[in-house]
Amino acid sequence: MSIYTHVSVGTNNLSQAREFYDKVLEELDYKRIADLNDNGSIWGYDSPAFFVLKPADGAPATVGNGVTVSFQAPSRAAVHAFHEVALALGAKDEGQPGPRDWAANAYAAYVRDLDGNKLAVYCFVPA
Repeated sequence: MSIYTHVSVGTNNLSQAREFYDKVLEELDYKRIADLNDNGSIWGYDSPAFFVLKPADGAPATVGNGVTVSFQAPSRAAVHAFHEVALALGAKDEGQPGPRDWAANAYAAYVRDLDGNKLAVYCFVPA
């Protein structure tokens, strides 16, 4: 059982965020499963898991210092594809694809999305 029902990040440009996440999450076999009108969208594999929302209080979306949203990748190739597509769409590189020594078989990449949210993608399948 998962510890989370979903994770949310904020955006100040929903149409741009939808385009970005449609393309990068497709590399991990996730898809957009719902739109919340002009308030946000939801992605997942077979159930809602990741939300991108305009802040409910109407204030601008901001990033959390020390916050990272990490997605599971089905393969190391998917880690590379996610990272490459994200950078092509304007994301900022925060860590090239490669091994991470904190866990066995950890292979990851990091980016910041177009709103500055820090994202990671991890695969734990052996090489």
